[in-house]
Amino acid sequence: MTPASVVIVGAGAGGAQAAASLRQGGFEGSISLVHGEPGLPYQRPPLSKAYLLGRLEARKLLLRQEHWYAKQRVDLVLDRAVAIDRAGHQVHLAGGSSLSYDHLILATGSRNRELPVPGAHLDGVIGMRTRADADELAGRIREGVEVVVAGAGFIGLEFAAVAAAHGAAVHVLELADRPMARAVSEPTAQFIRRAHEEWGVRFDFGQALTAIDGEGRVTGVETGDGRRLPADLVVYGIGVVPDTVLAEEAGLAIENGIRVDDRLLTSDPDISAIGDAASFPSAHTGGRVRLESVQNAVDQARHVAARLMGASIGYDALPWFWSDQGDLKIQIAGLAEVTDSAVEVAVPEPRATCVLRYRGDRLVAVETVNRPGDHVLARRILAGTGGPSPEEASAPSFDLTRWHEAYGLAPTG
Repeated sequence: MTPASVVIVGAGAGGAQAAASLRQGGFEGSISLVHGEPGLPYQRPPLSKAYLLGRLEARKLLLRQEHWYAKQRVDLVLDRAVAIDRAGHQVHLAGGSSLSYDHLILATGSRNRELPVPGAHLDGVIGMRTRADADELAGRIREGVEVVVAGAGFIGLEFAAVAAAHGAAVHVLELADRPMARAVSEPTAQFIRRAHEEWGVRFDFGQALTAIDGEGRVTGVETGDGRRLPADLVVYGIGVVPDTVLAEEAGLAIENGIRVDDRLLTSDPDISAIGDAASFPSAHTGGRVRLESVQNAVDQARHVAARLMGASIGYDALPWFWSDQGDLKIQIAGLAEVTDSAVEVAVPEPRATCVLRYRGDRLVAVETVNRPGDHVLARRILAGTGGPSPEEASAPSFDLTRWHEAYGLAPTG
């Protein structure tokens, strides 16, 4: 039965898309979208890229312009959800009011893992997460500034590329033996490393940040091997944790996030969960996963909206990810594990690469840099059945487009 009222907690990409998809699907009931930050809901991915570079103005950062909410009859609630009353079907807000729901969608996202070291409270130590963080960083990065980045994941490297472009001296500390170690293969990681080093970024792998020095303001950091590095600014991106506080306190099942089934329903049939906060059974891995990507949040939002309007299929969208770092467009289709093998495909461009990931003989993911056509093909191939074998991909003459066309699939043009 279609609910009469829907409350969405979290107004990021997933929450905003859930509201939009409900209206697009013909939902006529009430929609309340709870946004716990000042101002209108905005996109997060450009914060560490185009917005921080000054190439994207604040107005274009918004997910929807202000008039959209009134036109679509979406009640944008600028308050913070603090509790869920499952028995009474209400969400309590920090300001003292409550919202009633027939169905609740939790799109609470994730929060930064905090730096567990002395000095993390000093001025100049920033975790890149919100628009306020990006605005503060934009005023601090300039030529000659000494920047230490803790963590060589997506956010850390995106910021490192921006800081280097501004002329800052950037030093990245990473516990793993290569950048983006959990996200990409060894060949892709080394390709990315070389590019950053060309921009002047210095790396220390297998190295921890153990303390931050300063009196009120950061002046340097200490490393696990006893060195002291100068620092005017410390930016950390050491992972995130799903924001499950509301769900836990409401008694919902938790398993590396808010546990949902293949329909994205929680242990309460009147509550769904989507995006970074939700762990779900993956049709592509056979196991339970939690994904931190805009694509996943948006696709799950569309799925929940369709289900509330009567659709009954399980969620099975193919995961894909991207990162812009300097002149590199990094795109990943599918889900690979660290133990999956990698086959690097020969490409003609010097500033590009394509790596196919295999679990045994099965293609499970494709990593590309500056090869958007290959990325599109990879998504088509992975969403279907089969794919080139490791032996085919290893051939010096292998080309993903020719393989695609040879097996009778429609060319992309």
